[in-house]
Amino acid sequence: MNDNSQKQERFILVSAQKKQYDEKNAWESLEELEELVETAGGVVIDKILQRVDHIHAALYIGTGKAEEIKELAALNDATGLVFDDELSPVQMRNLSEIIHVKILDRTMIILDIFASRALSREGKIQVEMAQLKYQYSRLTGFGEMLSRQGGGIGSKGPGEKKLELDKRHIKTRMEILKAELSEVEKHRHLIRSRREKNNTPIVAIVGYTNAGKSTLLNQLSGSNVYVKNQLFATLDPTTRAVTLPSGSEILLTDTVGFIRKLPHHLIKAFYSTLEEAKYADIILHVMDVSSAHIATHQKVVYETLEKLDIKDIPIIAVYNKIDKPCEIYPKDETAGVQIEISAKHNMNCDKLLNLIEDIIYENMIPFKIMVPYNQHDIVTFCHNHGERIEEDYLDDAISLEGYLPKDKFYKIESYIK
Repeated sequence: MNDNSQKQERFILVSAQKKQYDEKNAWESLEELEELVETAGGVVIDKILQRVDHIHAALYIGTGKAEEIKELAALNDATGLVFDDELSPVQMRNLSEIIHVKILDRTMIILDIFASRALSREGKIQVEMAQLKYQYSRLTGFGEMLSRQGGGIGSKGPGEKKLELDKRHIKTRMEILKAELSEVEKHRHLIRSRREKNNTPIVAIVGYTNAGKSTLLNQLSGSNVYVKNQLFATLDPTTRAVTLPSGSEILLTDTVGFIRKLPHHLIKAFYSTLEEAKYADIILHVMDVSSAHIATHQKVVYETLEKLDIKDIPIIAVYNKIDKPCEIYPKDETAGVQIEISAKHNMNCDKLLNLIEDIIYENMIPFKIMVPYNQHDIVTFCHNHGERIEEDYLDDAISLEGYLPKDKFYKIESYIK
């Protein structure tokens, strides 16, 4: 017999939008919220959009709409409601008192997914930090709500026990997590320093969640990073070595996907994960051309990069999933280079590697020098900072040929004949 003891949770999604804004965007966001709820393991039974003159300070939605949703929830045996914006503690408590079902918001769903997906020590610490920050300002009134919510979606991670702690205990826990995260960040900084010393170019893959970033990493590197057609399938950053057509090596890093309405404190909590892109030599902006919402996705990605202060890095616009039927899609006007690919079917991935190589060598100068045997430090310098270095030991000197960055060329100029 099948075990039906854990019944799938049923949710009604709710959004309030001011009348001066485009209604289409609100429905797009609700559709994405539905994907988030399904990713978290729930089922959506209805979606409600209320157009308002202003957002209700006490209830988010109007009093009449709250009563209407209460009847709808009872009629459809709904487990709870999920609101498309982050609710204030007052709104959450008041809604819970009126409607008598589990009250969640978009932030709680995202945190719930992150809690179930984090595998690394750093990822788990970051998730708990983000959850505690969110819960810290919401302790008042949570007791009654928790007894109503029980378990399920919205209760992963710290859970009920930690929510019942007072603010002093939560602050203590956050201080412990900060110290642990600091140690992890030191380790990450050490790894990054070693990469810089080896002078291996770093290419970061960024993009909206479910754009195909991990599939591209797997295709280019031959690795087997977890891939699934769902939001936030990959949470922890993954770095793999990739060999370019010339034989040079790069490090390719997959980052967590971006999403609209990502809370500011969540960006801060995952900064060390996302900052891989900040230290990259090239950024691959991967987009799903089969998505009807690609324009919004582009906007969200660049807004997030701006929040992370990521700028002045060459960007390649990678239009992915061209094997799928798609309409004419808006171009990424910020990126300097563009290419259409299908990461899943390995279409044009070789051309993408050529583009990466072209950008890497764009700021390099080819050289050929003869270095005396007693000046081996110049040989070491070329290997540390150059690319495609060929070395030949002759009778009276070492012959070196390769490419050096323009800003490093001064070191070998006197050896060029």
